Amino acid sequence: MIITSLEYLPAMTVVSHIGLVQGSSVRSKHAGRDFMASIKSIFGGELLGYTELLHESREEALDRMIKQAQGIGADAVLNVRFSTSSIAAGAAEIFVYGSAVQMADDNG
Repeated sequence: MIITSLEYLPAMTVVSHIGLVQGSSVRSKHAGRDFMASIKSIFGGELLGYTELLHESREEALDRMIKQAQGIGADAVLNVRFSTSSIAAGAAEIFVYGSAVQMADDNG
């Protein structure tokens, strides 16, 4: 499965546009991570617990989008974009979407 933020791929042609695919993940803060983040905010620096949380959420959302694309017969997802939003106090959604397509190699 080809996943790219590009609108097209060099040396390849879109044979069929199948449709929009998406994946999302909603995560909430863990009390331990939140406590450590509040201490870290006093001294400054990266909040590694939150960085890890968002990384895991992005991977989960991306995996869900790929499974959806595979389920409808796509072999690539083009123009992939990520979005983040706050759902509730202490919870955030990572949303990923793109255009599911079937591709052909121009070189045969």
